[in-house]
Amino acid sequence: MPFDLAALQALTQNSSQQTWAFIKEQCLDIATQPLSIEEAACQVRQRESEIGKFDNFLSSIGWELWFSFEQNMPHTAERLIAWWAESDAAKAILILDGLSLREMPWLIEGAKTHGFTLKTCTAYASELPSDTNSFAKALGFASRSQLENNGGNAKGKFSNASTESMNLPWEDCAALVKNQPQPHWFFWHHWPDTELHHLVEQGQGKGLDDLTQQAAKQLTSPAFWAFVTHLAQRRQLVITSDHGYAATGTFADAEGEVGNFLKKTFAAQRYTKGASHKASDKQSGETQQNGLYGPFVPPVALTLTTAHGTYSLALGRRKWKCQGGYPTLTHGGLSLLETLSPFIELEKR
Repeated sequence: MPFDLAALQALTQNSSQQTWAFIKEQCLDIATQPLSIEEAACQVRQRESEIGKFDNFLSSIGWELWFSFEQNMPHTAERLIAWWAESDAAKAILILDGLSLREMPWLIEGAKTHGFTLKTCTAYASELPSDTNSFAKALGFASRSQLENNGGNAKGKFSNASTESMNLPWEDCAALVKNQPQPHWFFWHHWPDTELHHLVEQGQGKGLDDLTQQAAKQLTSPAFWAFVTHLAQRRQLVITSDHGYAATGTFADAEGEVGNFLKKTFAAQRYTKGASHKASDKQSGETQQNGLYGPFVPPVALTLTTAHGTYSLALGRRKWKCQGGYPTLTHGGLSLLETLSPFIELEKR
């Protein structure tokens, strides 16, 4: 479906900051509509296609906007740090590793059903690359594992928070919080990222539909909401994620020279450390402030100097042949559902 005139004008005639804000709001409008358990797989695929219009824009005529992503899109890590410092009230943060905008409807509807007030329902930017370590470092932790067994207490930007990082069932997580009634909690759970990797390892086409079904099961379960309720007991609560994910099993195949370039550059990943290619003299002169964009225009990968170093990142919705097969679910590249994270602030009524 093509863009209407108003959307096209918003994408091409505004400042980069305004354009990114418009894209984020459009993605939220698409992603946050209620889902039905029976039709969730079909509905999520339809939304995947609708958001794909913006990914196609950002990998074709709008590709240079990615050079301004870090500067013009407020980051999840920055917002969490600011939110924590805004008051001395008791607080809790729940990171669901790899949660994407696709899963937001379950949280929105579940919060209403279980007696929560939705104070904030938005999205913020992941770090670049969109991986766990980059996010942990942006928060002031050496890694996600530092939070295990309260190891992040008095470290990072979250003073006096009891910390945990684990992949135990929701019931065990709820018991842990209930038995340790500290005023502040920072809890990093490894789901759904663990489920994502499990499905990829199973192979045989396991991908978006399967993960959608698992997300519906987990995020509508009494056990999950009992855990959330314990975290929110006498606390302000934010649920967010470190990054989203790409449903790469639905992406178009890159053929010929493009496919060979992407395979050589990234193998079965979506980013790599350092510059993957050198620009020509002309390109170098044009992009020395922004980064490198390789041998193709529009590009299929960008080399960006980010807050975490210089990385080359796959651009848009492409997959390519590689040894062992390209994963059907992954993250780390430049597409919207990889680089936007849900941010939901709840309060118990």
